[in-house]
Amino acid sequence: MKTFVFEASLFLPKTPAEIFPFFSDALNLQAITPPWVHFEVLTPRPIEMRSGTRLHYKLRLRGIPVLWESEITVWDPPSRFVDEQRRGPYRLWRHEHRFAAREGGTECADHVEYAVLGGSLVNALFVAPELRKIFAYRQAKLAEILGARN
Repeated sequence: MKTFVFEASLFLPKTPAEIFPFFSDALNLQAITPPWVHFEVLTPRPIEMRSGTRLHYKLRLRGIPVLWESEITVWDPPSRFVDEQRRGPYRLWRHEHRFAAREGGTECADHVEYAVLGGSLVNALFVAPELRKIFAYRQAKLAEILGARN
């Protein structure tokens, strides 16, 4: 299985301890996902985030309805967490979120390892460009929501 890596990072002028609670609320994923994805968390509330938590979502990829289940496999506040697809559109999806203290704030880094049906061609034509758009939107929303100091 051919795997691909997507990485993105964003500097926010807050500490990891100030930022991590936003990511501890699974419902906030809806706030940072582009509207064209029609993302909705289906997991009943309240959701306790920890290693082993399973999350269920519905969304649309290129207009096609998709059900997605992920599991939190690493939960290490306020430094990092990992979610891995258990059911969904990818052959493999492992997304590590890292929060590293830097002078004046936090570097928020995303490292995604993934695999798709159709391999390199499908990735190059459809998946990689869509991931870039989704993560660019996500970074803009995170900067808007978390970027300003109170």
